[in-house]
Amino acid sequence: MQKYLDSTEETEAFGAELFKFLPSKCLIFLYGDLGAGKTTLVRGFLRAAGYNGAVKSPTYTLVEEYTINRRKIFHFDLYRVTDPEDLEWIGIRDYLDQDSVCFVEWPDKGKGFLPEPDRVVTLITQGLGRLLNMEYSPKKNL
Repeated sequence: MQKYLDSTEETEAFGAELFKFLPSKCLIFLYGDLGAGKTTLVRGFLRAAGYNGAVKSPTYTLVEEYTINRRKIFHFDLYRVTDPEDLEWIGIRDYLDQDSVCFVEWPDKGKGFLPEPDRVVTLITQGLGRLLNMEYSPKKNL
């Protein structure tokens, strides 16, 4: 699926749409350059879930955890990971084993330690907007 998003608001709205159909356990890889809208998309998802607080990129903390109406959502940013083995140190498997939606920015930094995702979302900046491409895992049935 490919879609052009004209603005930040449209990127958030797409994240809100994801909330409507993603199951309670799902792994989503987010690809895109710095500033492409990955965290904005996650913010839209969280707003649709009922979260009203600040949504920041977990660039320095590696993961932000949200529990909204007993639903767990984890937002990972692996941009600063230099060795994929560091994911073992933060307990990545414990996060992924939970009944939770996990968004992972810069998943290539965790190659070899991350399982195959359920969805892959790529955001490419084009002018003032962005081109969004979403792929479903061929081996997963969601």
